[in-house]
Amino acid sequence: MITEDIPNRVAADTAYRNARQHSDKQNARIEHDKALARVMTAVLKDDTELFKQFMDNESFRRWLTDTVFGITYERPTG
Repeated sequence: MITEDIPNRVAADTAYRNARQHSDKQNARIEHDKALARVMTAVLKDDTELFKQFMDNESFRRWLTDTVFGITYERPTG
């Protein structure tokens, strides 16, 4: 996720894309840093909501537990 999803989301940020196309590297870096902060805030919100659903929603917790067990149990060990 860190090396794929986050860079993709930053690269898709409109302000950063605009700065890359129309500004120098220094200004692009400033917009990059702002875009990364926006992405990380969104990640936090997404993960917080996932955790909240897992803790508060019994049917979601049961579904996620069954799904993750099914995926991980079939993987070869070691």
